[in-house]
Amino acid sequence: MRLITHNMLKCHVKNCTDPDKQFPLRFKDVQLEQIEAERNDEFLVRMLPRIDWSALLKTTKELGIDLPETVPDAPADDEDFLQALHAVILETHIKEGSMFCDGCSHEYKITNGIPNMLLAEHEI
Repeated sequence: MRLITHNMLKCHVKNCTDPDKQFPLRFKDVQLEQIEAERNDEFLVRMLPRIDWSALLKTTKELGIDLPETVPDAPADDEDFLQALHAVILETHIKEGSMFCDGCSHEYKITNGIPNMLLAEHEI
């Protein structure tokens, strides 16, 4: 699972005690893998408004990955920023581990890079 995907996932458990803590999901015991991908600057710039930057920063800090604290005023013209963004959201993969919700502690397993977001009947 790429970090761009993680940035768009939140907990959907019906009885989650604190909806403000449903996003971002936190990682636990994860195995990271860097997989090279072709860089597309136009895609990166167009995705920026859809990315929750503060959530991405929180996640990268927890994983020990460096990322600029702020988005530059002209990201399309900042080569270093685009490379860092590309490496984080498109080349960093979570292969194994789990994600959990800070609001209800529900755990979502990640196996072979695929997060299991299915809920049991009583959680829907």
